[in-house]
Amino acid sequence: MGDVMEPSFVQTLAASVTRTAKYLSLSPSFQRCAFMAWIKENIRKKECAYYTEDGREGVCKCGYPKTHHVDEAIKPEEFLGESWDKYRHIREAPTDAFGDISLGGHKAGKYIRVSTDTSSETLYELLTEHWRLRPPNLLISVTGGAKNFYMKTRLKEMFRRGLIKVAQTTGAWIVTGGTHTGVMKHVGMAMRDYTLSSSAFDAQVVAIGVVTWGVLHNREPLVHPEGCFPAHYSLDEQGQGRLSCLDVNHSHFLLVDDGTHGQYGAEIALRSRLEKLISQQPLGQRADGGVKIPVVCVVLEGGPGTLNTIYNAMLNGTPSVILEGSGRVADVIAHAARLPLSQVNIALIRKLMKRFFSKEYESFSSLMIIEWTKKIQDIIRMPHLLTVFRLDEEKHIDLDVAILQALLKASRNCDTPGHESWEQQLELAVAWNRVDIAKSEIFTEESQWKSTDLHRAMLSALVGHKPDFVKLFLANNVSLREFLHEDTLCELYAHLEPGCLFLQRLRRRMKAEKGNRSQLDRLGRSQVSLRHVSEEVHHFLGSFTQPLYSLKNPLSADLQSSSTADEEREAEALRDPGRDLFLWAILQNDKELAEIAWEQCRDSLTAALAASRILKRMALEEDQVGDEAEEMRKLANHYERQAIGVFSECYSWDEQRAQKLLIRISPSWGRATCLRLALEADDKSFVAHVGVQAFLTQTWCGELAMSNPLWKVLLCMAFPLLIYTGFISFRRDEEILKASERKNKLKDAVAGAPSDTGWKAQLRHGQVHMNLKPLDCISRLAGFVMAPMVKFYWGIVSYFSFLVLFGFVLVVDFQLTPSWTELLLYLWLMSLVVEEVRQLFDDPDGSGFQKKVKRYINDLWNILDVLSILLFTCGFIFRLITATFYAGKVVLCIDFIIFCLRLMAIFTISKTLGPKIIIVRRMMMDLFFFMFLLSIWVVAFGVAKQGILIQNEDRLEWIMRGVLYEPYLIIFGNVPTDIDLQFSMDSCTLNGSDPLKPRCPVLATDQTPVFPEWLTIILLCVYLLFANILLLNLLIAIFNYTFQEVQDNTDCFWKFQRYELIKEYHSRPAYPPPFILLSHLYLLVTRFLLCQQQLSRFEEEEMLSWEALMQENFLAKSRQEQSQSVEYRVQDTSEKYLLSRGSHSAALQVSRSVKALSWIMNALRSQGYASEEEVPSLSESLPRSHMETDPEPANKPTAEGAPCHIKARHLHYPGSQVTRFPVPEEKVPWEVEFTLYNPPVYSTQRTTDKFYPMSASRNPGGRTGLMGRGCLDQLGPNQIHDPVITRWWDGDSPTLEFLAVWEESEGRWAIPGGLVHSDEILPERLERILGKKLCDKIKNGAIILYQVYKGYVDDDRNTDNAWVETTAFNIHLGSSALLDEMNQTVRASLMHHLQPDRQSVWWREVSSTALMCAHHKEVLRRVAELHQGAP
Repeated sequence: MGDVMEPSFVQTLAASVTRTAKYLSLSPSFQRCAFMAWIKENIRKKECAYYTEDGREGVCKCGYPKTHHVDEAIKPEEFLGESWDKYRHIREAPTDAFGDISLGGHKAGKYIRVSTDTSSETLYELLTEHWRLRPPNLLISVTGGAKNFYMKTRLKEMFRRGLIKVAQTTGAWIVTGGTHTGVMKHVGMAMRDYTLSSSAFDAQVVAIGVVTWGVLHNREPLVHPEGCFPAHYSLDEQGQGRLSCLDVNHSHFLLVDDGTHGQYGAEIALRSRLEKLISQQPLGQRADGGVKIPVVCVVLEGGPGTLNTIYNAMLNGTPSVILEGSGRVADVIAHAARLPLSQVNIALIRKLMKRFFSKEYESFSSLMIIEWTKKIQDIIRMPHLLTVFRLDEEKHIDLDVAILQALLKASRNCDTPGHESWEQQLELAVAWNRVDIAKSEIFTEESQWKSTDLHRAMLSALVGHKPDFVKLFLANNVSLREFLHEDTLCELYAHLEPGCLFLQRLRRRMKAEKGNRSQLDRLGRSQVSLRHVSEEVHHFLGSFTQPLYSLKNPLSADLQSSSTADEEREAEALRDPGRDLFLWAILQNDKELAEIAWEQCRDSLTAALAASRILKRMALEEDQVGDEAEEMRKLANHYERQAIGVFSECYSWDEQRAQKLLIRISPSWGRATCLRLALEADDKSFVAHVGVQAFLTQTWCGELAMSNPLWKVLLCMAFPLLIYTGFISFRRDEEILKASERKNKLKDAVAGAPSDTGWKAQLRHGQVHMNLKPLDCISRLAGFVMAPMVKFYWGIVSYFSFLVLFGFVLVVDFQLTPSWTELLLYLWLMSLVVEEVRQLFDDPDGSGFQKKVKRYINDLWNILDVLSILLFTCGFIFRLITATFYAGKVVLCIDFIIFCLRLMAIFTISKTLGPKIIIVRRMMMDLFFFMFLLSIWVVAFGVAKQGILIQNEDRLEWIMRGVLYEPYLIIFGNVPTDIDLQFSMDSCTLNGSDPLKPRCPVLATDQTPVFPEWLTIILLCVYLLFANILLLNLLIAIFNYTFQEVQDNTDCFWKFQRYELIKEYHSRPAYPPPFILLSHLYLLVTRFLLCQQQLSRFEEEEMLSWEALMQENFLAKSRQEQSQSVEYRVQDTSEKYLLSRGSHSAALQVSRSVKALSWIMNALRSQGYASEEEVPSLSESLPRSHMETDPEPANKPTAEGAPCHIKARHLHYPGSQVTRFPVPEEKVPWEVEFTLYNPPVYSTQRTTDKFYPMSASRNPGGRTGLMGRGCLDQLGPNQIHDPVITRWWDGDSPTLEFLAVWEESEGRWAIPGGLVHSDEILPERLERILGKKLCDKIKNGAIILYQVYKGYVDDDRNTDNAWVETTAFNIHLGSSALLDEMNQTVRASLMHHLQPDRQSVWWREVSSTALMCAHHKEVLRRVAELHQGAP
């Protein structure tokens, strides 16, 4: 019993865990177990429960043999004596066929056997959650001939290529019948070609086959109660007989089981329900979008069933693409669509059917031809849903473009008015990622786009990572400032990729803050706030920056009440939406979107350096060697190069401005500077730029001019009075000289130019800026002393003096009682200690103490400083104690070595010696790892030698000497003499009694060593071979590699490390040790700020504008260089070739131009202008479009002048299961003979027929295909009144509005009319909406009713004997109390619109774009004509 229960228990547990832990990463075995549990719980099959032979021995009426029935079905007790019924005797049972299917060695797919009654929601959950298919952006339902048919080679190739291209580019699902015959086989061959030509990185194309289980051949390998993973299915076309095989190239199969065997068509209803459910799902990742997943029907060949499929699909609003040339039904519809609707009659359809169906035509009855004629006429009457794809040598449009254009055409002609229709089309194009379709079909001259119209599509493009559309929207004037507000940013961050490092950190931060796991897993869109984003960005940028988004965010529209209007304007002015978009793209490592957003940044230089910093930090946290981390590093290097490019452009135009950019505080990036960001990001190439180095050199020289030679500076240090003699020049002197030259040039220009106040104003403005005064004596002295260069050289002199004093004390004057020289040494060291403390705690950059300590420790020279001070402190303490006096001196001597090593730091300023210091530091690291390898050989040889030669040595010092010291000396050529027999006994001691001699080797009785001489010599030779030859040469190779690596980048490394030295001496006190203590007292009062400059508002705007101009210049040069590359030229040639194939667009443009010219000519003629010459005629008419048909007007007049109704002839009568008799267009009038006309009779049982006998009432519009009353109240005319209540609305311009009611069931607005009795004016519906009191006032008031229409209405409820007639009249409300009361009623209706028994009414503009039925639009048109010209 336990063996039976255990799998069930595990599956139940797996199912429960899967439901509650959707976001957990489960093992594949556990996921499979959970999948099996879900299948057993939700998916069923069908099987016969009552075996009854159908006349064939051993075969049941269900089609299955007796052996396929369970024992209970063969002898059922509950069904005995009953006749077999499909709906009663077929029951559901848990499915027994599911899993992975391996199709003849092809890539494994998925399959499952499902019941015909399985809900569409369950199947959609199976596809998206358990089979892990991404929801489609498009559903392509391929239908047509179920048997093999011939197709031309070119059409076949275009179909296969176009179908795969549209599925791959748009992320579509292809749904077919799934068998290896007919149209399904062509789809399978397209899938096979794609699989063979694609790589593992290409997107998967989903082809779902919906197959009837009962007609499936060779299905036994698919059956297993626990599923098959995988099931091996083989294609057997020879032995399939009347059955069908699965197409091996489909990726997923739904095997629909109705419990019968050998009966086709069981899958049709389930497939229709599934496609309908998919079409109701929201398109894209945002569930709040109003656009649903579009569905298109692609038709190849086909028979009567295909025609029904097309007809029903188009009635449901699904566009259909017919491939002309594929045969049968497809060709009949294609040829009929070429003609005007008036020429599509029974004779034409009979002729086309005889032509394309050949022998099969003989089996068609006259009634069937009439039905086909009616359906084809209805299909042609919906041109916005019909697209015929024709092969044309002059029009090279692929099938994928035709399919997408068909969907856009259907969306464009839907009931959605105005820009909403264009926006839906744009949403579709974005979801498909087809920017070519958007450019050619949507962004045309007819469409006028505002920035706000594109916001929703812009958000979809960003969330879907579609950079081409983002470029397109920005090129069409999308304003980022209007689009990218706080809510939009939060939604963008909430839609980051699930595996994104930033999103993971964001979730962890939100989890720590809220502590609610369930809320975190869902990650609601409203949970992400800019405060969380700011905290994470601050982590990646560094603590030296300020948060980018504060609690009082400039993006927030809800400012506190205390905020003034000036503060709001300032916050809005500081906001940089380009920065926000660029940061969002960088945080998810999206290079293409980041490049687009970077071009929109106001502060592009700082943005590029900040991106480099963020990406390098993220790469460290992501993975040291992972692919994602490597991509981040590449992108970081890319933006370092972009920063170099922009700065180079700036520096080439204006050096001083470019240097200001380096130290300008950027409000957009946390008040950081470009230089600081470059240093934090370790952007050596940027720091090594000539402009950055020029700025550092200028900082290094301070107030001194950079042209001063070094010997002059040193001479002035020795003789300070030379400063006042002009011996050395200052920067101020050079600026005065340059300003004077500019002033003279400007005066000459003004003198030679005509009198102009603008020139004079410019001169006065220049004089203000040129009014520089020379430095006085004190300023010159201060400028010289405070120059970092002078501080550095005074520091060198001071340090050498300190070493001389230190050495003198250790060698000459180190006594028990400290001398004055020793006390001076201690004072000097104290000044050094105070300076190190100042460097540690002084934080002019505002980076924080923790960051300052970390940076201090990472500097090797600081470590040496701390180590030397600690050793000096230890030596000083030992020196004060008499017992450890000598030990103290030893410690101080060792400390002297460290102080001497610290002297190497002064060479870092030298361009020659600086890189060598870097090489030494790198080699020290290499040497550390090499010593680890060397120690292995040293210890191995030393222990072996010591153990062989010496017996039980117990003296530690001699053990270490023998194991480590002597093997180490052997490397340097000190060959030992005790490993062979040629050694002296005088050099050792027998029992180890002499502490100055090692113990002698083990001796024999004759006092000779017993160790094997040959073995020790071999060990020595092997040791020398590996240690001296192999390892030492390895060390040389390592050193050579390090030297070459640094030497190749000598300039870059030196320039980068040069900054730290300049920074140190820029902030260092002027006086050298020990006089530096005086400077420390002064620093307690004043402090320095390094490399930051706060510009004024005007200067900030001017600087940003200039930087943006330089960025544009850089990008233009980059594009020009790219256009000259070989790769770009090849690509451009390819695109031009493809465009040349699309010359059909020229014909369309000529056609539009002809129409426009005709309109102009008609307008001129109406004004009385005419030409004496005749209008020239075109030699050839323009060809018709390969996809479009121009139908005749829907309502053409009949012989009696009455309109030819259309809705009244719809085959499906509303609210019933009744099907009308098909009435083609030519058979509508009663005068036309129609001998086969035999309509059904249908009348509801609501009322009795009062007025007319059925024989006496005949529809004035002609035949409808149905007799009786239908669902109308009476035979004959049924009167309805349509009151159009209007008013004038005074907005920007007077607008005529009407009272409309929202029809929830039909999804559109309507006039509040309805059935009335003969003596009524207002319908009951209007009284129910407005209230009886208000309606009575309308009836009794002095209001004139203007009749605008009276007559027959083409209503889908009409029959041959009952029809609808309407009287439409206008009730216009002027400025009166009645209008006020009406407005109050409308407002009250809006307050209660959520109540199920109340209908929402509202004032709507009288417009042709109103979302209404055709009859009501015509009434509104007449009302508009009635009020034309009146406000």
